[in-house]
Amino acid sequence: METMQHAHTHVDTCFDCAEACERCVTACLEMGDKDGKGHDMTACIKLCRDCADICTLCGRLDARGSDFSRDFMVLCAKVCDACADECEKHAGHHAHCKACAEACRKCAEECRSMSANA
Repeated sequence: METMQHAHTHVDTCFDCAEACERCVTACLEMGDKDGKGHDMTACIKLCRDCADICTLCGRLDARGSDFSRDFMVLCAKVCDACADECEKHAGHHAHCKACAEACRKCAEECRSMSANA
């Protein structure tokens, strides 16, 4: 039963990260491509969209016990790290980027841990 609870936590972490990414994309799009400080938010938007999709799929595969879960956890961690790196560039002046970076770091860490133990 302990494993199922841990897996459920991983699924929640993936979905929480996807939600943070979607919120970040929405906030960035509402600013336009520029944030008023001359920062181009295009890379942030692109990475957040990719990350939200990968996190959602990773969580869904884990929830159903897919044989491909481990492979997606490895990919999810990689994409989450890239997204966090980008969002951290803007975290000092955008709360949504800070929240996204934090969610991505948490998800990447959990995906790495889960994939190593799978």
